[in-house]
Amino acid sequence: MGPIRGFKRRKKSSDHKVDQNASPSTSASAAAKDHGASVPSPTDKAVDWWDEFSKRITGPLSESKNAKSFESLFRISRKTFNYICSLVKDDLEARQSNILDLNGKTLTPHDQVAVALRRLSSGESLASTGNALGINQSTVSQITWRFVEAMEAKAVHHLQWPASEAEMEQIKNKFMKIRSLPNCCGVIDATHVLMTVPTVNHSHEVWLDREKKFSMVLQAVVDPDMRFRDVIVGYPGSLSDAVILQSSGFFKLCEEGKRLNGKKKELMEGTELGEYIVGDAGFPLLPWLITPIQHAVPGHQVDFNKRHSATRSVAKIALARLKEMWRIIHGVMWLPDKNKLPRIIFVCCLLHNILIDMEDKELNGVPSSRDHDPDYRQQFCESVSEPGSEIREKLSLYLSRKPPP
Repeated sequence: MGPIRGFKRRKKSSDHKVDQNASPSTSASAAAKDHGASVPSPTDKAVDWWDEFSKRITGPLSESKNAKSFESLFRISRKTFNYICSLVKDDLEARQSNILDLNGKTLTPHDQVAVALRRLSSGESLASTGNALGINQSTVSQITWRFVEAMEAKAVHHLQWPASEAEMEQIKNKFMKIRSLPNCCGVIDATHVLMTVPTVNHSHEVWLDREKKFSMVLQAVVDPDMRFRDVIVGYPGSLSDAVILQSSGFFKLCEEGKRLNGKKKELMEGTELGEYIVGDAGFPLLPWLITPIQHAVPGHQVDFNKRHSATRSVAKIALARLKEMWRIIHGVMWLPDKNKLPRIIFVCCLLHNILIDMEDKELNGVPSSRDHDPDYRQQFCESVSEPGSEIREKLSLYLSRKPPP
């Protein structure tokens, strides 16, 4: 996982320690068993909780024909909601300080998770969220932040680099099935989270990006299941994708040979291909980061770029889906706390992965758009390493001898 600017882990004796070498679960029961969280069945007390909670929905939201539908309100399944509650329940209870709704009723951990998820998934303002759920807007803010801190402490195992050779081999095999790129371990891409800031303050100019918008950048490495495997979040939009990558812990690990250092694949006699990721033209061409061929000539180079583009699409769809599911980062955020915003974005990435790990059926209804950064032009990085260029040319020649998938 890359650095999160502004992130400071709370030190508490009650914090749940997570084995960073454990692989994320791909089923509800496995996730619960491995990380000490139970997954309540749909017939437990959470059902009664929803019957009661749904009564508090007021205003325009209550007039919607889907107001009483759990899935339409939170955009996740009940099973996933229960699992998230089981992750953060102890942490929320440990910090319980009589959080009340407008009627003076104490909000339970289930209530708090519901409020936070509604705020993150709807992208509505604090006031709109509070009005719809009968809660003061300052209470919505307090609950959302408590939830973010609890998720940072309890759910980080859902976002990590593959922990075993076997897990990495599964990833490589899935990438091979897309467009036959051998030994590929991930796709890197970046997206901008837009925000408004006071223009009279010149210190904010660092957040002004190339499209004359104020933004914060999320850069992510994505696997073929659209799961985030490494994230870098918190850098200002004025920085290029290449600069952000080169400032990251991920870049350092790869350059030092501590990541993408697994099995090599023999392409042809005397030529071996190491592990690598792919990225667009905004990234530097390196032995472990393969970018498209600029000014490709018809033949094997054009064919390579087509395969490369098709493989990169998993990251584009993943980032678009992230913003569509967690709409707090979809639009333009009004005067956000730039120390808290990276942590909110990171927790949205955790939630994105949890839905994939839980095989949440609500993901089926999310459009498969690739346009996560509308109105942003393609960046171009002129940094080209000679070893990287040689590897890319040999790879393109190797692929030209293989029939398309």
